[in-house]
Amino acid sequence: MIDMSIRSSDGDATLSFFDKDTYPPRPLTLADGVRIVPGGSSIRRGAYVASGVVCMPPMYINVGAYIGSGTMIDSHALVGSCAQVGERVHLSAAAQLGGVLEPVNASPVVVEDDVVVGGNCGIYEGTVVRKRAVIGAGVVLTRGTPVYDLERQTVHRAENGKPLVIPENAVVVPGARAVKGDWGQSQGISLQTPVIVKYRDEKTDAATALESWLR
Repeated sequence: MIDMSIRSSDGDATLSFFDKDTYPPRPLTLADGVRIVPGGSSIRRGAYVASGVVCMPPMYINVGAYIGSGTMIDSHALVGSCAQVGERVHLSAAAQLGGVLEPVNASPVVVEDDVVVGGNCGIYEGTVVRKRAVIGAGVVLTRGTPVYDLERQTVHRAENGKPLVIPENAVVVPGARAVKGDWGQSQGISLQTPVIVKYRDEKTDAATALESWLR
């Protein structure tokens, strides 16, 4: 373990933390072309962050992650170990992409190009989100989560050891389905279920567009 305190000119510690000496934060320079707004963000060494990425405070990118050009990692967002994020993705405030270290999983979370991940979303256990999909605020996706597709009248599941795959251009919002059994139904209990309500169109593009000045 090593002390990686950052100290002011008078010697007082302004930011103090301890970590394994093989996993310090990744040093960045202006030549990297990554915008990191002040406020407590951290990128661990071993992560790839492309030129043009915007990091809003505080956010965290763990070891082995890949972040494509033009992506925005918003406040309180977490990119877990080895998660793969494409280009021009917006990972909104408090969204989380699971990692492969704890618990150990066979495959990383993959978020392809031009995806919008809404605030307070969780994408875990090797889930794959295809390009241009929109994951609405509060949606939680895991390998064990069935996703009901109202547009195509089907259910997307992770089967035969494969990950859950969210189709290209899908717009996913939080939903619910009634539990089976007389007692559960009598109590009005339902389970959280992501629902694909439509596929991306011009109206969706207008609602999810980011102002260029934010970047």
